[in-house]
Formats: sequence, structure tokens, C-alpha cells
Amino acid sequence: VCSRSAAAWFQNSGPNMMHRYRRDWTLIALVLGCVIWLTAPVPALAQQPPTMVERNAKGQTAKNIQVGLYINVRTDCTSGPLPTIRLVSPPANGTLTIRRGKVNATNYKQCLALEVPGFVAFYKSKADFTGTDVATVEVKYPHGRTEIQRITIAVGAGSGQKI
Repeated sequence: VCSRSAAAWFQNSGPNMMHRYRRDWTLIALVLGCVIWLTAPVPALAQQPPTMVERNAKGQTAKNIQVGLYINVRTDCTSGPLPTIRLVSPPANGTLTIRRGKVNATNYKQCLALEVPGFVAFYKSKADFTGTDVATVEVKYPHGRTEIQRITIAVGAGSGQKI
């Protein structure tokens, strides 16, 4: 818009000196206005700072241990867009994997019964590992909410699974 107006001004200039004087000031004002408009700061989308979340799970050595469930349920009990999950720091003594699946729930918020898609996170330790392992994931939900989840997993023979 700004460059078209300036080009049009140059094409329409005539020989009249007084008219040209007014056009010069008009051009200066037009260019100055465009420079101010183009350099004005653009408001950024309001991003909330990440929320830190501590999670704990326990289970047996070399077995899949569920360490997270990620869904997005709207107020009308239908599924919204799923969050984005990024591994920030991997566990030292095992692997963290994400699987897509269907989640069935009853009495969740205002929903008496629902079935929605979701992501399920599993941890599996090395075959000879017992002890505590830690992984960190970043979960970005729609509308800007972000969680940094630090997941601590107690691994050992005789440990029951718990989220």
C-alpha cells in the first residue's frame, strides 16, 4: 500500500512549482507515515510461561510402564486437537515411547461417558536396570498452554505400576 501510493505520486507530478512544493511535503509525510507504520512493533501472541509438573510412576524391569496420558476434551465432550509432545531429556536407563490410541472414560469433568483419541506415554527400562530413572517432556496444548513434565520412574522387581 505504501509503495503504490509513493509510485502514484511520482507519476502524477507536474511542472507547477507551488504544486510540486506541496507534493514534496505530501511525499515526505507519506514516506514518513509508511516508515512509522512498517517499523511499529507487532503485538506478539500472549504466551503463558510453561508450567512445571512432577509425575511419578513405578513398575518392573524391562516392562512397559505407562507414565502419561494426553488428551484434549472440549466442553461438548468431543475431542479437540491433541497436544504436541517433545522429549526434552531422555531417560538414562531406558526408553520413552508415545503410542496413539482411543481413550474411554466415564465421569470425566462434565462428560458422563466419552471415547476420544489420545497419546499414551510408556517407559521401558534396560533389561538389567533397577533403580530410579528420570525423563523430561514438553507438552504443548492448543491455545498456548505448555507444560514441562519431569517424570520420575521407580524401576525394580516387585514394583507395581502406578501413575
